[in-house]
Amino acid sequence: MTFETWAAFAAATAVLLVIPGPTILLVVSYALGQGWRTALPTAAGVALGDFTAMTLSMLGVGALLATSATVFTVLKWAGAAYLVWLGIKLFRAGGTLDASPREDAVSSLKMLGHAWLVTALNPKSLTFFVAFLPQFLDPKGDFWTQMLIFEVTFVTLAAANAFGYALIASRARAVVSSPRAIRAINRTGGTLLIGAGIATVAMRTGTR
Repeated sequence: MTFETWAAFAAATAVLLVIPGPTILLVVSYALGQGWRTALPTAAGVALGDFTAMTLSMLGVGALLATSATVFTVLKWAGAAYLVWLGIKLFRAGGTLDASPREDAVSSLKMLGHAWLVTALNPKSLTFFVAFLPQFLDPKGDFWTQMLIFEVTFVTLAAANAFGYALIASRARAVVSSPRAIRAINRTGGTLLIGAGIATVAMRTGTR
């Protein structure tokens, strides 16, 4: 794996993570209701959840790679189209973040477990990872070494993103409740996702 490939994966991951989804809604809800102390347990739960979902997805990607190079190539094209579709859908999304404050007192361990379950058991996470990871995978390189690097990178960025959202929600509630701010995040993220999908197709076509 080249440094450029890793950097592209890290950049795409950062864009994807900042887009609000079910996991971020949960993190923000806890932070709005109970303050900055929820940041660490929810971020840890998100990291464990993404680790679980990504590991399961990696096993599926590895099986496809071992079965057929043609199937793997088709998966990469489908993944690029999936990124473009996500980008279009996100760009057209509204500007609301439906996160109500969770004021019920729960332990840090329960927060961690809740965040882990919401993140790991989201079917969209498994679908996303199977479509996303092959875009940066070199079939000629060692599969497990690449997957380890990708997983460590993604989980680290996911935890940092969740931690940041929790702090922002607890300190600057006007930001997460602002339709203009959420709309700007959605449109920026959507545009970058569309660009990422098109770029992966362009790079693949250019290397033939």
